[in-house]
Amino acid sequence: MKAIMLMFDSLNRRMLPPYGNDWVHAPNFQRLAERTAVFDKCFVGSMPCMPARRELHTGRYNFLHRSWTPLEPFDDSMPEILKKNGVHTHLVTDHQHYWEDGGATYHNRYSTYEFVRGQEGDAWKGHVNPSVEIPPNTRETNVDLNSVDNWWQQEHINRSYMPTQEDQPQAQTFKLGMEFIRDNHESDDWYLQLETFDPHEPFFTQQAFKDLYPHDYQVPDDLPFDWPIYKEATEDADYIQHMRYQNAALVSMCDEYLGRVLDLMDEMDMWDDTLLIVCTDHGFLLGEHDWWAKNKMPWYNELANTPLFIWDPRHKVAGERRQSLVQMIDLPATLLDFFNVDRPADMLGNPLGDTVKNDTPVREAALFGIHGGHVNCTDGKYVYMRAPASPENQPLYEYGLQLSHIRSMFSPDELQDIQLAEPFSFTKGCRVMKVVGRSWTEAHPFGDLLFDIENDPQQQNPMDDTEIEAMMIAHMTRLMKDHDSPSEQYERLGL
Repeated sequence: MKAIMLMFDSLNRRMLPPYGNDWVHAPNFQRLAERTAVFDKCFVGSMPCMPARRELHTGRYNFLHRSWTPLEPFDDSMPEILKKNGVHTHLVTDHQHYWEDGGATYHNRYSTYEFVRGQEGDAWKGHVNPSVEIPPNTRETNVDLNSVDNWWQQEHINRSYMPTQEDQPQAQTFKLGMEFIRDNHESDDWYLQLETFDPHEPFFTQQAFKDLYPHDYQVPDDLPFDWPIYKEATEDADYIQHMRYQNAALVSMCDEYLGRVLDLMDEMDMWDDTLLIVCTDHGFLLGEHDWWAKNKMPWYNELANTPLFIWDPRHKVAGERRQSLVQMIDLPATLLDFFNVDRPADMLGNPLGDTVKNDTPVREAALFGIHGGHVNCTDGKYVYMRAPASPENQPLYEYGLQLSHIRSMFSPDELQDIQLAEPFSFTKGCRVMKVVGRSWTEAHPFGDLLFDIENDPQQQNPMDDTEIEAMMIAHMTRLMKDHDSPSEQYERLGL
């Protein structure tokens, strides 16, 4: 048996035809839906990028204990477990966060791996005295172009090395992933994680994909052309629609390469023995709820309710929808189950084989969120967002042994008051460091929010229903206990 996970980053289900979109050109996603079970109630767990990937390895929530983090010495890693049980695991990705301080422990869990450079201002091509001219509408107006950490300038240096579609990181990533499939399609017992950073911003595509969405609009010099800034969306409707077209062009590029993988599976006659999972880590706001991007605002459905497609050759379910509530933490359990490998006790996700087969439920409710933000709970009908009880958003701590942020180590100042905490249920008896935490969001001003997402999927009308709120709080506290949440999280949330 073989397995392929095709993982996109920041892929919005509302941009996909199988989820109701009628204007984005993505015929291969529609073709995929006809070959797989399509999940309507897949929700994120821990946000954003690397917290979601820690869940993909460990099968348990990250955000209650940590923000952005490497894997820990006590973590159970799904690819490593497969490797130790005779399944060759191979990672091909252009996701640069794997090679930064906050993600540098992930790729060595695989048997082999390949990395493609150049996405999102990746510190790739070195120009001591940059000669690449940056167009005015590619950056914030107040950015310091002489900054030592200037993504905007590095992004355009990198783009100068990508004159054609084939030179772009996504194209190179799929080329290497398909090379692995061709080289190994006659072998057994392997797992390929083919992962592209697209359609994450910036929405850099060649003209052919932009031409699918012609529009007559001149972007002002003081606004980015294809790289939304993480802030409130105060621009006019024409600019917001322009940025949606830029995102759609990149989604169409993703669709083209998805189609190439489906064609290869057809060519190699792989559908009888190959599990295929197509997923993403989270969505992306393009002006909805008057916000751009993610992290700064509550985790609305556009961010939290994600696309998921699964073909399981054991059950051969195709063209059917699934309504069971599932999450990222279920995917490692699904892969271990597929290869008949026992999952460790600390892995709290559930295998989805029977859910694919006949929509067997795997949970009553689910948690999701970002460290220090709202703790969110859904039962598939309602979403409840619990905000910090005070503007100070305290107490909040990070727990771990690998203390790194996204692109830097923890500073000496942050470590002056370090404590040693007692073991959690999943730390294999290890005591861990306890450091005062920080959050990327100010969740308190938004307050607690309750939505009926069956009748209000766009979450335009917050509810005020104490009975339903009490039910969702009961789900939330039960799940927090199941995942051995730090005690101060209850205090922070006023629970």
